[in-house]
Amino acid sequence: MSAPAHTIVFTPSGRRGEVPDGASVLDAARALGVDLDSVCGGRGICGRCQVVPMEGSFPKHGLTSAADHLIPFTEPEERYRERDGLDADRRLGCHAKICGDLVVDVPPESQIHRQVVRKEADAHAIEVDPIVRLHYVEVEEPTLASTGGDLERLLAALERDWDLTGLDVDPVVLPGLQQTLRAGAWTATVAVRGDSLITAVFPGFHDVALGIAFDVGSTTVAGHLCDLHTGDVLASAGSMNPQIRFGEDLMSRVSYVMMHPGGEVELTAAVRECLDQLVGDLCAQADASRDDVLELVVVATRSCTTWCSGSIRPSSVARRSRRSPTGRSPSRPAICRSPPTPARVSTRCR
Repeated sequence: MSAPAHTIVFTPSGRRGEVPDGASVLDAARALGVDLDSVCGGRGICGRCQVVPMEGSFPKHGLTSAADHLIPFTEPEERYRERDGLDADRRLGCHAKICGDLVVDVPPESQIHRQVVRKEADAHAIEVDPIVRLHYVEVEEPTLASTGGDLERLLAALERDWDLTGLDVDPVVLPGLQQTLRAGAWTATVAVRGDSLITAVFPGFHDVALGIAFDVGSTTVAGHLCDLHTGDVLASAGSMNPQIRFGEDLMSRVSYVMMHPGGEVELTAAVRECLDQLVGDLCAQADASRDDVLELVVVATRSCTTWCSGSIRPSSVARRSRRSPTGRSPSRPAICRSPPTPARVSTRCR
């Protein structure tokens, strides 16, 4: 039988949800997207996750909250209280576990405030040589005598007009290919990456090709929307790296993963959601369509790269570090070139 669920409401954000019996306040905050600080990875050491359980009836929320809807003070909380002091009405969110409906106040010093990030792209003289290029073609219409499929006729047109052969096709292109060709009256603009992969097909003539460069740091994420034809930066946006909820620095996040099975999935999901939000923000600034974004490049440290791709467990970083001589690099990275990732996305390790 599954554990009973309890309703928890966080103030001042107003976030609320159902959490299982025995979940910690910190885990509940993370699950509901509440920015509750934590640096030590849930060890009860840093004291950043202090919260105040509220007492009384809350008709607005339809529940009654009480301090004893959290389990009694734990040993780590008692140690922290003796060492650093902890107000009588406060608990450590990482060790205070929920056993009843609760309204919890997150005091200002425990909140992770949204940072306003401004990382403008510097202008440099560069040779524009985009890996994605657009090719306009006129495709032969199907007839009773021509039994080939739409993709075969499109590939034939690319070979005839642009001398492009042996092309692979991104599977995302295929579901809408027939509709696209007919919408363009059998004319189309094809995005080809590296003269080898079809990544998008637009009806008729289309001359907009955009790319986004992301710089993913441990604290902030910056993105720049670029015109792949001219190299111009059309928009810039930034955000705090949401992985900070799991630890303020690299080793705190590694500690979180080691203490919480599946934590690396949470880290990857958090940063990917941030990148997706920034794509929307950048396109809105430039009044551009997401469909015109044909290339993404992610530049990050090795650890941030693995958390973006979700390909390597961050806990391996800690294991390598413990085996390494002091003052030396822990190890060589698993990969320095772009790892095999879905079409239109590449990553770089810096």
